[in-house]
Amino acid sequence: MGKKVDYVFQRMEVKYLLTREKQQELLKKIEPYMQLDEYGLHTICNIYYDTCQYDLVRRSIEKPRYKEKLRLRSYGVPTAEQEVYIEIKKKYQKVVYKRREGVSMWEADAYLNHGIKPSGNSQILREINYFMQHYRPEAKLFLAYDRMAYFGKEDSGIRITFDRHIRSREYDLDLRKGDYGELLLENGEQVMEIKVGQAMPMWLVECLSELEIYPVSFSKYGNIYKEMKQEIQENKGGIQLCSQA
Repeated sequence: MGKKVDYVFQRMEVKYLLTREKQQELLKKIEPYMQLDEYGLHTICNIYYDTCQYDLVRRSIEKPRYKEKLRLRSYGVPTAEQEVYIEIKKKYQKVVYKRREGVSMWEADAYLNHGIKPSGNSQILREINYFMQHYRPEAKLFLAYDRMAYFGKEDSGIRITFDRHIRSREYDLDLRKGDYGELLLENGEQVMEIKVGQAMPMWLVECLSELEIYPVSFSKYGNIYKEMKQEIQENKGGIQLCSQA
């Protein structure tokens, strides 16, 4: 059975960087309020799409009031027939709006990499079509991580996720080719995201304060792009720019 996903939502998302030890301390404190979702530890795989000059990630790093991105997501390594999700993620100030369309892996490949549109004419698919026509994006980065997700016992709209073993590659940009890549973080660090529809509950604010856990500005794709730029500056490699026609 596939993983249940929401296709449209908006929420606040706040990120934190945690050690394994700090995560365990926090899990003890939130245990009365949060529970692990039914999937336990699972792997999320993504292909990020950008313009040939990386305009989307470069704009995101500048921290504008509004930004958007496109990615292809799967839960685990998909087969050709397995459902995957084309996602547009937009952020205005601190509110995140996500739209996604479920299609088979082969349909996603035909559409995103060869311009063959999938069947259907949903509102979300029309938004994706507009994005594709406007930016003409191409596959730029594979990024995967192993996630543990928790949701509120009394309010399921509260979600806390922990992403570890964040890894990426700039080649083999196909979800079917496996979830391997170079690690982004060292010493077992992981990214925690708190996702709420409205204000963060006071019990959670108090838990974070007691453990001295503070929010950070952190983008997985953005940080990998910065490392890629650093490689160019050190003459170790290069960022693949526009595809040749």
